[in-house]
Amino acid sequence: MRRPRTALAMAPAAAAAVLDEPALAALRRVCELAPGPALDDLTTRQARHVLRDVELLVTGWGCPPLDAAVLAAAPNLRAVVHTGGSVRGHITEECWARGIEVASAAAANALPVAEYTVAMILLSGKRILERARDYRTARHEGDWLAVPAGVGNFDRTVGILSASMIGRRVIELLWQHSFRILLHDPYVTAAQAADLGAELVGLADLFARSDVVSVHTPLLPATRGLVGRELIDSMRPDAVLINTARGAILDHDALAEATAAGRIRAVLDVTEPEPLPADHPLWDHDNVLITPHLAGSQGTEWRRLANAAVAEVARWAAGRGFAHSVPREGLGRIA
Repeated sequence: MRRPRTALAMAPAAAAAVLDEPALAALRRVCELAPGPALDDLTTRQARHVLRDVELLVTGWGCPPLDAAVLAAAPNLRAVVHTGGSVRGHITEECWARGIEVASAAAANALPVAEYTVAMILLSGKRILERARDYRTARHEGDWLAVPAGVGNFDRTVGILSASMIGRRVIELLWQHSFRILLHDPYVTAAQAADLGAELVGLADLFARSDVVSVHTPLLPATRGLVGRELIDSMRPDAVLINTARGAILDHDALAEATAAGRIRAVLDVTEPEPLPADHPLWDHDNVLITPHLAGSQGTEWRRLANAAVAEVARWAAGRGFAHSVPREGLGRIA
């Protein structure tokens, strides 16, 4: 197996987090890695010197756009392996025009997001957060037989908005539990949904019939503001809206009105903007949980991203192609 000349292009903090010494050692075994630090400015003299001989870039969060000027400085560049999920921030039209092959660790990054989602579905079904807060205040157990009949996870209906990589993994994990699963995705047929273990429904039906709606659609022009006031207002009383996709898919003002009225609950790992303004009402609603965009890979999970990237470099160096390539024609339907 030949060892292609390779460089890191990402923010130094991203390189330090994702590519620890064992990961770098594994990478050096399958490629000729240019000495550090990682490149986060591709216009400098040092960057141009490194790019001159590079065949493959391993990119990460903070990688600058690979525009025409960068590609002109990298005449031998043939492939990019991204250690994160979306490649929209740095893969340009010029990359596709030149035929550069692109791979992403999106499949690896999807796993913790799906795990977070399923955890929140289960916790919200038992109303864990609210009941723990009340228990801390009251300091006594109360009558456990008086718990409302709607509490629990048996036979609840979960609606999945988009059979994305994460959405599919959520469906797979949910089948270990006793849920009915609905799916809305305009690119999926009823037969394909059934194969996944879900019932394909329209968007309005998804929101009207679900006890929990989990948003997994990518942010595209067609999905910006997709979950607006009408859909939010149509949700079942005490239903839960979970968003781990992109904040701009939701109308936060409409959501704030619904949660202020106590009609529904929400779990938001992403918002628009991020973070929300300090005076936004969603911060103060007890039936809303906002987490700081932590569902994706963190801590020990970065090792999975590094392993995925090293495996892709090894495959490409051996002439076997990428296992998780990013197709240009699919960009209109992925994050």
